[in-house]
Amino acid sequence: MAVLTVLLTTCTGWPGGGETPRGTASADDRSAVPGLGWGFTHTQYSADQGTARGVRTAEKTLSDRRMPQNQHLMGWGADNPEPSPGRYDFADLDRRVALMRRTGTEPVLTLCCAPDWMKGGSPGRTDWSQKSLETAPSPAHYEDFAKLAGKVAARYPDVRHFIVWNEFKGFYDESKRRWNYEGYTRLYNLVYRELKERNAKNLVGGPYVVADSDPPGDSEGPAEVRGVWGSLDPRSVAAIRYWNRHKAGADFVVVDGSSYTREGDRLIPDAFRATEKFTDVTRWLRETTGLPVWWAEWYVEPAGAGGRRDGWSERRRTAVQATALMRLADGGAGTAFYWNPQRRGSNCPGCLWRSTELADGGTPLPMLKLLGRFAREFPPGTAFRTVDVAADGREKLQVLADDRAVLVVNTRDRPVKARVDGRSFDLGGYGVRWLKR
Repeated sequence: MAVLTVLLTTCTGWPGGGETPRGTASADDRSAVPGLGWGFTHTQYSADQGTARGVRTAEKTLSDRRMPQNQHLMGWGADNPEPSPGRYDFADLDRRVALMRRTGTEPVLTLCCAPDWMKGGSPGRTDWSQKSLETAPSPAHYEDFAKLAGKVAARYPDVRHFIVWNEFKGFYDESKRRWNYEGYTRLYNLVYRELKERNAKNLVGGPYVVADSDPPGDSEGPAEVRGVWGSLDPRSVAAIRYWNRHKAGADFVVVDGSSYTREGDRLIPDAFRATEKFTDVTRWLRETTGLPVWWAEWYVEPAGAGGRRDGWSERRRTAVQATALMRLADGGAGTAFYWNPQRRGSNCPGCLWRSTELADGGTPLPMLKLLGRFAREFPPGTAFRTVDVAADGREKLQVLADDRAVLVVNTRDRPVKARVDGRSFDLGGYGVRWLKR
């Protein structure tokens, strides 16, 4: 028999509703908790709209698997919150926040993006093109955006967690061929101070830069963070380090990224091994900033035509996602939000539930079942244990265990005979199985 060693994470978090999970704070002390656990982000289409039956079913589905939920200030299902200076429209955001309150343990708001008049547009008009959402407010309007953030914090006093901006949108300096981290940090600091002034218990984090990576051997010069998955883009490293040195303060550090490189899956044929990036980058972030680590988005499947991820079978996708969650937990991530790629039709690879636009919508899909179970079994602060794995199965299986549950993933596309924790069983290709200890 060979022993597969699983590392111990040290963050604490608030993973779900119901009884307080082991190793976590009570509901009355949630605002002081650095990690919320495993949850998801609402996108353009979500459970707040659709058929009456679909919405009811989705709300029950989410209430049965209570997890932290994230919503953006503008875009991804929310209309322009301030179409003209001093004129507000929070109808969409109100509806999403109400949904999060009813069905999740903790609502989170990502403070992006900016009304058009803050970025050169005309008051009263909203351009919903991709270019508009990718545009940052002009420096002259940084304070206006911070004031809007404060208005939002006052409107939703029970929301305690705020992420500032999204993927450095509009903050790339083409002339310098790097991120404009000076501009972003200036905006961040104004927002941070505004939110803390509104309520000292508000928790704020950034910089939410993309943790891009280059294929193995492609980086120029020594890479600060590297692994079998490649090396972390030095431009991302520079942005994180600058923000960390010059920030007014932070309660957590936020990034997003994928296990594949900027060139897709080139030179990394094993999507399972590529997820080691999430462990390596999380540990580096913890060491560099000394802050709890949040992943605002994480991806494992390279996008195809039109940005859609339809190339893998659902079994393979779920198996790689399960492995990614293991890697995030192994690195000590305190919070990670799954980007729910919700669509209006029945074909929705990787979605968490069937579209509420359908008469029979709202029922859970494989990824929601995995995410909800993972959140319940392995909240931040879990003490992971070593597990016995048969020698002929070790190279085929990924295993994560604590004192109550074991998660086993078959990384091959063919069945294996597994022996884990003293139990023998057959596991199909890309199979995912939970065992009770």
